[in-house]
Amino acid sequence: MKVSIKRRALMVGGVAVAAGAIGVGTGLLRHRQDAAGAPEALDGNFWASRFDRPDGGQLDFAALRGKPLLVNFWATWCPPCIEELPMIDRFFVDQAANGWQVVGLAVDQPAAVQKFLGKTPVTFPIGMTGLAGTELMKQLGNTAGGLPFTLVVSAGGSVAARKMGKLEMADLDTWRRAQLHS
Repeated sequence: MKVSIKRRALMVGGVAVAAGAIGVGTGLLRHRQDAAGAPEALDGNFWASRFDRPDGGQLDFAALRGKPLLVNFWATWCPPCIEELPMIDRFFVDQAANGWQVVGLAVDQPAAVQKFLGKTPVTFPIGMTGLAGTELMKQLGNTAGGLPFTLVVSAGGSVAARKMGKLEMADLDTWRRAQLHS
């Protein structure tokens, strides 16, 4: 049976796309580990970060070292970000006694964040990154720079998980259980 040139080109193209997707996926998985296969440790620049808080003062990451940490990048103009904030706040309240820390980093304007938090307060600390937050997210593994973006850091200071997109309770439960057993 003869296969048409057009059909053969489509089959070859499909195989090439599948191989490319496998390569990208493998590259992303490798990005999460160092050369020795250990989880990716965050460098001193991460822990030296300081951000202005919308309510005044500063959020100092050095003070957060040594306990499990959930860092959520969000903005007031991002509907999935706004939808997940109450769930993240409940996680913070419920898990603080278990050592979890939660930080929100707003990729937004201070006035917009202050107004939003006046109507919808959260109990976890918020830091302001402005547009520089996009570059910070990229450095932390969110190459697309999209929101929302969540990073989980183990008590030992290595990246335990990353997620771009809206969180689900199942994500938080999985990360909580994983940190209990690490």
